[in-house]
Parts: sequence; structure tokens; C-alpha cells
Amino acid sequence: MDEGFTLWFTGLSGAGKSTLANLAAEELRRRSHRVEILDGDEVRMNLSKGLGFSKEDRDTNIRRIGYVCNLLARNGVIAISAAISPYRDVRDEIRRNHRRFFEVYMKCSIEKLSERDVKGLYRKALAGEIKNFTGISDPYEEPLSPELVIDSGLERVEDSLQKLIGTLEAMKYIRNGAGR
Repeated sequence: MDEGFTLWFTGLSGAGKSTLANLAAEELRRRSHRVEILDGDEVRMNLSKGLGFSKEDRDTNIRRIGYVCNLLARNGVIAISAAISPYRDVRDEIRRNHRRFFEVYMKCSIEKLSERDVKGLYRKALAGEIKNFTGISDPYEEPLSPELVIDSGLERVEDSLQKLIGTLEAMKYIRNGAGR
């Protein structure tokens, strides 16, 4: 039961991917699982430096994350990806290349994302000041059948974490925490 898998968070900027990924990693480590997070921003700085935001560059970035997740997962690590990964075809390609893949769609309305946007990126994107902004001037294709949907605009993060861990247990990705 302690085999690795990829836990793939997808959703728009500010939807809570990194927040929930970090809380999940903390809980999984507390349960003695080996965990590694590949955060979209960190990967862009280290593995994908020099890539822009064209569809081709975004696809390359996501494929790199998927490749590293696969390497980690097949070596017994829970590899967590927290990257927008806007295009369904590339996410589905990554899914096909993994033996165990769990996709979490972090759903959130543009209105709610704009409300909580401390950097003002959505305001700028909506005003046309930022080009290729996912969900505004560049597409985001929602997953068709993720293992879990979290509506971060409606759910408290603590409830989302419980929902995620409960689903991972129910689907036998991790051991039930009650038996620790």
C-alpha cells in the first residue's frame, strides 16, 4: 500500500493549489509517507527557466513536471504537482504515462479569484494589461473526470484537506489514518 503515486492539482492561479498541496504534504508526511512537491512557480525557476507562456512552452513545462512526478512515484514517493496545467490534452497525456495518478481540480470562480487576488493580477488581466493570462486571455480547460473536485471559493481549506485525505483513503492510495 505504500507505493508512490502522483497527486496532481490543477486549477486557475489563486485557486489554492499550493496551499492545499502543502497541507496535504504535511499530513502525508505525518503519516510517514515520502512526499515531494513540485510547485509550478519553483519548477519554472529551476527546471523550465527560459520558457515563456506560449501553448508550446506551457506544454513543455507541464510535461517536465509530469516526467519528474513519474520518476518519483515509481520510486515510492508521493509526487505532488501544484501547477495550473491549463490544457486537458497534456494533463491526460501525463495521466496515461503514470501507473497511479490522482487529479484534483481546484475549482474557483473568476469573481472569487479576483476578490482574493492580493497582487492585482486578475484586475490587470481583465483590463488587458497582462497577455496570455490563464482563464482570462488564455484558455483553461477543466478536467472532465478528475478523481476529486474542490471548490475553493465555497469550501474552507480545512474541509478541503479532510475531503482529499478521505478520498485518498477510500480509493486506497493511502492507508486509513485511524489505524496509525
